[in-house]
Amino acid sequence: MNFRLSNRVTKRDFQGEFTAKILKAAEDPEIISFAGGLPFASSFPVKEIQAASEKVFGENPVLALQYNSAKGYEPLRQVIADRYKKTMDLDFSADDIIVTNGSQQALALIAAALIDDGDEVACENPCYLVALQTFHLYNPVVCPVELTDEGMNLDSLKEMLDKHNPKFMYMVTNFQNPTGITYTDENRQAIADLVKDRDIVVVEDNPYGELRFAGKAGRSMHYYLGKQCLLLGTFSKIASPGMRVGWIACKDPDMKAKLLNYKSAVDLHTNMPCQMILAHYMLDNDFEAHMVDVREMYRQKAVCMMDCLDKYLPEGVKFTRPEGGMFIWLTLPEGVAGVDVQDEALKRHVGIVAGDPFYEYDRNTNTIRLNYTNSTDEEIDYGIKALAESIEVVMNRK
Repeated sequence: MNFRLSNRVTKRDFQGEFTAKILKAAEDPEIISFAGGLPFASSFPVKEIQAASEKVFGENPVLALQYNSAKGYEPLRQVIADRYKKTMDLDFSADDIIVTNGSQQALALIAAALIDDGDEVACENPCYLVALQTFHLYNPVVCPVELTDEGMNLDSLKEMLDKHNPKFMYMVTNFQNPTGITYTDENRQAIADLVKDRDIVVVEDNPYGELRFAGKAGRSMHYYLGKQCLLLGTFSKIASPGMRVGWIACKDPDMKAKLLNYKSAVDLHTNMPCQMILAHYMLDNDFEAHMVDVREMYRQKAVCMMDCLDKYLPEGVKFTRPEGGMFIWLTLPEGVAGVDVQDEALKRHVGIVAGDPFYEYDRNTNTIRLNYTNSTDEEIDYGIKALAESIEVVMNRK
């Protein structure tokens, strides 16, 4: 039978092909993988989640197993709203929160609500690769904006806005994926000044904000833009990625209604048992103490990897020094392709992600993303030494 598939799933997807290859290789137990963005196993609050699960099914199993609202479980939405007030001094109500199947579904809902074929969307360059994949399902024209160590390159942003009229702008302002950089408050204010009088929705994705282990947090774009800004969050990095619970925080009533209508059509509602378990977990435990432990764990891993990079990397290779999050971004000498280093590193049983799929247009880039949160110190030392050897091999081919 000839299945008449849609262009959406049959068109060539460079990022998907690229990442599938490296992630498949990383499944090999002999591979030390710096490729994904996985939390370390001991960061999971297993006993507390188990206790919350028993409470849910002991006290209210019918509610957990029945259909529910597309908006999400109200006690969990209230927990999320309360944390915005406590940690970011932002006033959201439970009614402003839409619980989603991970923040990935949040991206898909926003893209479906805003993008028609050929519409323009603005993204960081480099950008979170799965965001690019999601947006491309709706056939937009992507307008990349270059990044600096301080956030978006303001000259690049001004030039883009002079030439294009994007419907929305996507950014990860805290410990950006893939670079690990954090936007300064000055950069955030300048971006807000450039877009606040335009019909552009700003989508601020913040999966890593709770993972700050050094420095001082900046203000959310919502502080500057109000309801023009949609905030995305997730429990994946702070509790469990397997539970697939994220959210959209939205103050605009019309946008909120459209997002909820679309969500109702595609999945009715998010997994109720997991929502209830997370609500009980957050309310019954000292979550702040848990996050103190997780931050310290990741600080030690980040320091270990940066120390190894300082020790082993050949001259001419630069890297970012994040204050939180999960990633370090390497910039190789000009002419040294990250994809070649990626292939060479796999020969040494080390998995990395070359920078190419994080860019809308650039290929054979001299960049590499490393993850430090899901490896032991011994694995980091061995893996970075092997990575340095791989870089030297590729450099010597020039």
